[in-house]
Amino acid sequence: MTLPVYQPMLATRWTRVTTEPGWVHEVKWDGVRAIVSGDGSMHSRNGNRIDDGYPELEGVVPANAVVDGEIVALDSEGRPSFQVLQSRMHVRRPPSTLVREVPVTLMVFDLLYLDETLVDLPWQERRTRLEALDLPPPVVVTDVTDDGQALFDAVVALGLEGIVSKRSQSAYRPGRRSDDWRKLAHRRTCEAVVIGSSEGTGGRRSTFGSLALGLWDGGVLRYVGSVGSGFDHATLLAVDEALVEMQRDDPPPMVDADAVPRPVRWVEPALVAVVEFAEWTADGRLRAPVFKGFSSTPPDQLTWDREGPA
Repeated sequence: MTLPVYQPMLATRWTRVTTEPGWVHEVKWDGVRAIVSGDGSMHSRNGNRIDDGYPELEGVVPANAVVDGEIVALDSEGRPSFQVLQSRMHVRRPPSTLVREVPVTLMVFDLLYLDETLVDLPWQERRTRLEALDLPPPVVVTDVTDDGQALFDAVVALGLEGIVSKRSQSAYRPGRRSDDWRKLAHRRTCEAVVIGSSEGTGGRRSTFGSLALGLWDGGVLRYVGSVGSGFDHATLLAVDEALVEMQRDDPPPMVDADAVPRPVRWVEPALVAVVEFAEWTADGRLRAPVFKGFSSTPPDQLTWDREGPA
């Protein structure tokens, strides 16, 4: 049976809890977005095949179905952790020891196909059909609630990433960002392009001190700050090795290269970092950023309009 391949529908960033009637709310999971098909294929948000990286998810979806969800890994306190998941990301055919040590769960939140395409049906009807499926572990169908404020308060108390609010009568729009889905972050996050690194000192003398980050703005990069915290030793070594291979003599095309603290080792703008931060400063910088990992988002999609403070 040949199943259709869908691009994921994307949520619009929101600044407050949606309280009007006709909306449902669920936890925003901190992991890897995945469209999982009953034919065994699994695609990332960017359309890349990732099924050989998560063998424990093979066969968890009925042969006549396609679902949308998030692959997550849990930390020692049982909370989803993007950093923990990093050791599984981009590893093709992981050894059984890694699968045992870093197990993953597929959090399923939508049903796109069941004998026929369902994307034009209202969310509520897709949800009813999803709940009727008997999906085995390690699959979990996400919980939803009508009380967005209570859920957001719980997310804040637990230190989770945020919530996603969905209009209950909304269709699924593959590949489109829509305000029928609204994401509200508790911990502010940003994806940004790595444009260079500073010299390391002390225990980091052999690697680097911080990563300089930028966002594309009108065909050139805009410097948005540097991140130096959140790295363990193994990550420092691995990232530094990659930076050496990506090194270039001059800065990439930038509107404000002089704003980057010197000395700096410039690199090709091909690596995307995920950071948590406190807020945007008045001059467009990330305040108190903390490195959380790397993303597979294409660097040219990381724009000031998408990730900046607007």
